Amino acid sequence: MHKLDPEKLPKHLAIIMDGNGRWAQERMLKRIVGHRKGVETVRTIVEESSLLGIKFLTLFAFSSENWLRPKTEVRSLMALLKAYLAKETSRLMTNNIRFAVIGDRSDLPEDVDRAVADAIEKTSRNTGMVLTLALSYGSRQEITNAVSRLADDLLSGQLSREEISEERISSYLYTSDIPEPDFLIRTSGEMRISNFLLWQIAYTELYFTEVNWPDFNKQEFYRALANYQARERRYGQISDQVRKRR
Repeated sequence: MHKLDPEKLPKHLAIIMDGNGRWAQERMLKRIVGHRKGVETVRTIVEESSLLGIKFLTLFAFSSENWLRPKTEVRSLMALLKAYLAKETSRLMTNNIRFAVIGDRSDLPEDVDRAVADAIEKTSRNTGMVLTLALSYGSRQEITNAVSRLADDLLSGQLSREEISEERISSYLYTSDIPEPDFLIRTSGEMRISNFLLWQIAYTELYFTEVNWPDFNKQEFYRALANYQARERRYGQISDQVRKRR
């Protein structure tokens, strides 16, 4: 197990949880079995992140494009999500974790949205790590909605052209109340972002692993975090400038 420096952990960790279906297919199992196994990994990573002191954990759970999957798989995923929330909310309470969601919740089935709202309300006073699930989420959609709202405020006079800035645009995004990710992990060997937090990851460190999400255990998690801690984040500057800033 890699030894980690608690002073160099990412404040905000984002993860694209990929490879559940592939994991199942490699074992000649139904895809939903892989998704169920993936839920166990979610539990492990959430609790370990909280124990390590990571402040914000954002998981890409279901994209706006995922609605195009076969209807039987979508129904199974929604049922799995509802069951996860019903079972895990008590764990979130025990671990002082606050639950949040980004994405277009209007697309969710009513019973699932009620389960989401219930988990958000029950954990709203928790003061530990913020666990955010991206559900029915697409970053281009998020940015488009943000621009539309900004335009409305310009036309109504609530906002002037001179007030438009990167910070102002960020305030219209789903993630307006959380910092930008320091570190993004994607499992299963795919090396793309898949319409996830496109605005927010401008300076995020990226990590890709061949390991499928169901096999992304504590050891793999620590390996990824150790990789992050070995990097130097320069934000466009040179190493000497970074060292002077410390």
